[in-house]
Amino acid sequence: MQKIPKILLLGSPFLVIDSILYASQIEPWQLGFQKPATEHMANVISFHDYLLMPIITGITLFVLFLIGYVCFRFNKNRNPVPSNTTHNTLVEILWTVIPVIILIVIAIPSFRLLYTVERIPESDITIKATGNQWYWTYEYPDYGNFSFDSIMLEDEELGKDDYRLLSADTSIVVPVGKVIKILITSNDVLHAWAIPAFGIKMDAIPGKINETWFKAEYEGKFYGQCSELCGIRHAFMPINVEVVSEEKFKSWVELSQEKYALNYEIEDIANQLALNIN
Repeated sequence: MQKIPKILLLGSPFLVIDSILYASQIEPWQLGFQKPATEHMANVISFHDYLLMPIITGITLFVLFLIGYVCFRFNKNRNPVPSNTTHNTLVEILWTVIPVIILIVIAIPSFRLLYTVERIPESDITIKATGNQWYWTYEYPDYGNFSFDSIMLEDEELGKDDYRLLSADTSIVVPVGKVIKILITSNDVLHAWAIPAFGIKMDAIPGKINETWFKAEYEGKFYGQCSELCGIRHAFMPINVEVVSEEKFKSWVELSQEKYALNYEIEDIANQLALNIN
C-alpha cells in the first residue's frame, strides 16, 4: 500500500486535502470510491468529499428541517385558519439566487476537472482499445503494432488472486509514472472503457476513435468493466491494467512482440482474402 502526496483541489485554492490518500485495490463490501491511482482521480475524490458532500448534506438537512417545521407549525390543529399568502418577494428571490450561486461554486472546479481529463498531455505510450461483443482487443502501435484479445476468466479458471467477473486472461501492461494515451473504438456496438481507480471513462463508438489518458502513480493491477449496455454479455467484458516498473515493461514488450506477432500475420491474410473475394 503506497501513498499519493497531498494534492490541491483544482479550481478551489481554499481546499486542500489534509489527510494522505492511500491507494489500494478494491475491497469487499466497498461503498465509496476506490483508492485513487492517478492525480486526476485524487482530485475527483477531494472534489466530491470536500465540496459536493458538504453542500449535499447541508441542503438535505435544511429541507428536512423545513418539512418538519411545516408539519409541526402549520398542521390543522395549530393553524385552523389557513393563510391566504400567495407571494413573498424576498423568499422567491432567495430560492432563485441561492441555488444559482451553489451551482456556480460547483461548476468552477468541475469544469477544471473536466478540462484536465480532456486535455491530453504529450504521451509516452499510445494504446488502442477496441470493444467487441464481448471482449477487448488491444494494440501497441508504438512497439511494432502487436495486438491481443482480453477475455474474462470463467469461474473454473479463476486463480487465488483473481476476481470473479473482473479478471481477464490477458492484461494491458504499462509503466508506472508515464502518460498513457488510450485510443478507444468499437467493432460492433457501443461499449465504454472505464477504470474507476484512474478516474476515466470513455465511450467506444463504431467508426469513431475517442481518446483519453492516465498516468498511474504506483504499481499494481487495476480493474474496470465495460460501462455501456452492449448486449446480453455486457457484464462479462472486464478491463485489466497492470502497472509495472519500466524495466519490467520493456521485458514484457519484447516477449509480447514475439508472442502476438502472429496475430497480425493472420489478420493480414484474412484481409487479403476478403479483398480478393469482394
